[in-house]
Amino acid sequence: MLDRIQACLPSLAPAEQRVAKLVLSDPRQFARLPVRELAQRAHVSKPTVVRFCRSVGYDGLSDFKLKLAGNVNEGVPFIHRSVDADDKTSDIMVKVIDNTVAAFLKYRNEASTALIEKAAITLAQAHRDGKRIEFFGVGNSGIVAQDAQHKFFRLGLHTIAYSDGHMQVMSASLLGPGDCVVVISNSGRTRDLMDACDIARKNGATTIVITASASPLAAAGHIHLAADHPEGYERYSPMVSRLLHLMIIDILATCVALRIGGDKLQPLLREMKNNLRSKRYA
Repeated sequence: MLDRIQACLPSLAPAEQRVAKLVLSDPRQFARLPVRELAQRAHVSKPTVVRFCRSVGYDGLSDFKLKLAGNVNEGVPFIHRSVDADDKTSDIMVKVIDNTVAAFLKYRNEASTALIEKAAITLAQAHRDGKRIEFFGVGNSGIVAQDAQHKFFRLGLHTIAYSDGHMQVMSASLLGPGDCVVVISNSGRTRDLMDACDIARKNGATTIVITASASPLAAAGHIHLAADHPEGYERYSPMVSRLLHLMIIDILATCVALRIGGDKLQPLLREMKNNLRSKRYA
């Protein structure tokens, strides 16, 4: 997070640069101080402090301070390390786990809570209006789309997942205003997904894309939930990206469940659990 602020420094306005330098000089103190005192120490106005936070990619001062506190207090003691051909089993285990933890902590510190909330509100509204909710993904991302469909279907939402390019295009052609499609892609460069996303958007459906920043798909959706990680998208068997996408789906599902309300969900989930008891050994 501090590296990100340092990289943004030259592009900031002079007043915002003073706020940035205040952060870099003592991030722990910055995370604790109220906005009035921060403004005084940086010799700027209180709105400038908030503008700085948004200029470096956060939703506001509260979001910035929350993630800054997590970053400086806990740190990210994990780095992405590629698995080598001569690694021992113990080396592989440590690298795979550390790579995953690093990606999760990076996402926690950099994710836009405003965009996650916007996506959750959109999905919950589509459910309330009886509109269609669909998940698209191909290959490894197709499996994530199926997992998403399973999680949302358990909440009582009428959802479906497609991993076939032709089915995605046909289904996107039938979508309309109020409908919602979640497009999942590691690379953000898959032609079938781009085509389906464009068709759904032209037909008035809301498109939520979970993919890497600066990819074509990231710019194609209405709501982009960035899933950035050090793992190259050309890797034959993606590991970190798949787990990161699954985690984002879990966050979305939880947010949507809370917006639907426990009074509606609890009886449904209780009945589902009771009906499944006969499928298990005592």
